[in-house]
Amino acid sequence: MAPISHPQDLTADERDREDLARLGKKQVLKRNFGFLSMLGFSCTMLITWEGLLILFVQGLTNGGPAGLIYGFIFAWIGTLAVFLTLAEMASMAPTSSGQYHWAAMLAPPSCRKILSYLTGWLAVTGWQALVASACYLSGTLIQGLIVLENPDYEPKLWHGTFLFWATVACAVFVNTVFSRALPALERFILVFHVLGFFAIIIPLVYLSPHTSSHDVFGRFLNAGGWSSQGLSFFVGLIGNIFAFLGNLDDALDTSTGYPFMEIFLQGTGSRKGSAAMISIIILLGVCATIALLASSSRLTWSFARDRGLPGWQYLSRPHGGSTPQASVDCPPKQVEPRTFLPLVSIATTTTIAILLSLISIGSTVALNDVLSLTIAGLFLSYLVCCSLLLYRRLTGGIIAARNSTPSTLLTTSVHHSSNTNSTHQAQYNPLTWGPFRLPPALGVIVNALACIFLIVITFFSFFPPVTPVAPSTMNYS
Repeated sequence: MAPISHPQDLTADERDREDLARLGKKQVLKRNFGFLSMLGFSCTMLITWEGLLILFVQGLTNGGPAGLIYGFIFAWIGTLAVFLTLAEMASMAPTSSGQYHWAAMLAPPSCRKILSYLTGWLAVTGWQALVASACYLSGTLIQGLIVLENPDYEPKLWHGTFLFWATVACAVFVNTVFSRALPALERFILVFHVLGFFAIIIPLVYLSPHTSSHDVFGRFLNAGGWSSQGLSFFVGLIGNIFAFLGNLDDALDTSTGYPFMEIFLQGTGSRKGSAAMISIIILLGVCATIALLASSSRLTWSFARDRGLPGWQYLSRPHGGSTPQASVDCPPKQVEPRTFLPLVSIATTTTIAILLSLISIGSTVALNDVLSLTIAGLFLSYLVCCSLLLYRRLTGGIIAARNSTPSTLLTTSVHHSSNTNSTHQAQYNPLTWGPFRLPPALGVIVNALACIFLIVITFFSFFPPVTPVAPSTMNYS
């Protein structure tokens, strides 16, 4: 192994190349995001407060105002535990392969390959469904805004599908034609994300009627018809948010399809003002789709590069060769040589999203189905990694960085023969903690809490929103 340079002697790009080389990877996609661009990218993709407003209808139906508040606290603590656990793994192996690479490095040798393969498919499936969910939400949000502004408009399911396709087209356009400007765009969206929050919360708090504390913290609903309030609460966790303002019955019966739009109208008393606030959320939702398409297409390309997808030869075949690895100076055929974009992966992700959009034409609960598929795929991939890290932590399978040398770092090497039947060989040296690591006792608690949270959420993500279950309300995920 070549000697490792001192960190202070390296540029950010050189450190990236060194980290990838340590993991047996070569840089292919161009890395042009700085700190603010990455922060904006993450905030855009998560759309925290925007997503909470959009998706709280299931939590409002199953749980009510009090269920939304306590469910939000539960979800916040659980998600924090998951992200802290993922951060430890990302610190150990910072690679775009993500969960399936971590599963391979943490799993026992006897089940390493199968767990890594299954985790990769779960992650790719979850991300593909997440792109479709974001496009569907953006399209139907535009539909809801039209209903709010024009009560005579009769929305059709296929109208939302066409708006879905328009959102996809916008995301593809930005990710291909304007890809060089994406970092600057993400910085702008970060500012818009923060300012938009205050532009919405201030009018609502100031203009909306206020209810009693009991209605907010003590009123539970079980409109889904479940056998107990506790079961209803857990079913409602899927679309959790706080919804403290407005008349709940009117909000749930709104013709726009999204209760927050009715709450905005009740709070401001102005259709124009409500439309302006809703437009902020729609615009940020479309921006989230752009970021999600970028992430999903790159994960698809990465998994294909590691031969995890059918047709990997086409998705990741290098320029002028037959091996899936390439240097940045010789990009793969399916990475556009001028912009270093995985164009075929972008096209594949777009096609899958369009095909999934057809579900919405025939089902009124398509959103819940696609969203549950997203949660199940991503959370199961997280669960595999978090469980394996907990196993390694409890068995002492990871050594401290101060007790290691560069040769003890995890290395995944891919060797290829000269013929078309080349095979992968991986070398796994003793696992070493990265720069970020929780204290031992706290790490076990957080890791275990993350696993419990993931199991609970994944289990209830397959539940239908209401009972009794009919074909039109079944959760087909």
